[in-house]
Amino acid sequence: MKIAFQMDPIGAVDINADSSFRLAEEAQARGHTLFFYSPDQLAYQEGRITARGQDMKVQRVAGNPAELGPEREVDLAEFDVIWLRQDPPFDMHYITSTHLLDRIKGQVLVVNDPFWVRNYPEKLLVLDFPNLTPPTTIARDLQTIKAFKEKHGDVILKPLYGNGGAGVFRLDANDRNLTSLHELFTGFSREPLIVQKFLPDVSNGDKRVILVDGEAVGAINRVPAAGETRSNMHVGGRPEKIGLSERDLEICAAIGPLLKEKGQIFVGIDVIGDYLTEINVTSPTGIQELERFNGVNVAEKIWQAIEAKL
Repeated sequence: MKIAFQMDPIGAVDINADSSFRLAEEAQARGHTLFFYSPDQLAYQEGRITARGQDMKVQRVAGNPAELGPEREVDLAEFDVIWLRQDPPFDMHYITSTHLLDRIKGQVLVVNDPFWVRNYPEKLLVLDFPNLTPPTTIARDLQTIKAFKEKHGDVILKPLYGNGGAGVFRLDANDRNLTSLHELFTGFSREPLIVQKFLPDVSNGDKRVILVDGEAVGAINRVPAAGETRSNMHVGGRPEKIGLSERDLEICAAIGPLLKEKGQIFVGIDVIGDYLTEINVTSPTGIQELERFNGVNVAEKIWQAIEAKL
């Protein structure tokens, strides 16, 4: 098959951690040909969806993860699979790329389905499952956020469309910074904020559960660094081996059928204690860590799910 990866610069990836690299590596091992382009190179041209990019061969060489051919323009309708893999922020640039890729739906399999990536941002899709999530408010209005904090005391405040742990603050019952943080966030962004009741279980880790076509295939535990609330690996969280609990399986059983129905083939959910906090569909991570801990070829399972749809 001909596979295109719409992603951030391939030269900057960590070959031992990056999930996009691992997906490309597995595709190459299965005999598929690879093409790389960045979201900036995606275009609509008189009825065609095109991209300027390069043929790619990945290699597990630190500092040189891929050999790239000369830049050329391609018609994306000629590919079999396109991977939507650039990292957030989930801004209008990101949203526009989903609209453009939507226009070749039916001709090419886009993973994850861009229509539902656009309509199911990670921190909003969880609202469909209030019985699985901690108390949550999404608002830009300061009084609404203050009322939530007064009710729950210890909360987590973060930008609605952020990622990787950036801009995440814990405000305990004695904290006096809410108004200042609200001024800071609203001063440079028009997006709302999301506030959730703080879950003390985060000290034991924030579990990343990976689902393939709606089915749980395993989990890793991400433990915050000393003195940190955030457990994201981008900010120093430590991955650990962990199994799936009965509650994890209950959560996956509740959300899995919807993810499968909406074409979300590779999804990573975040679970703290007994609560679902995010459903990551834009550019989830964790494949390589899970493969190392469990000895399961997760990338193979993802490609088997894709190949079964073609």
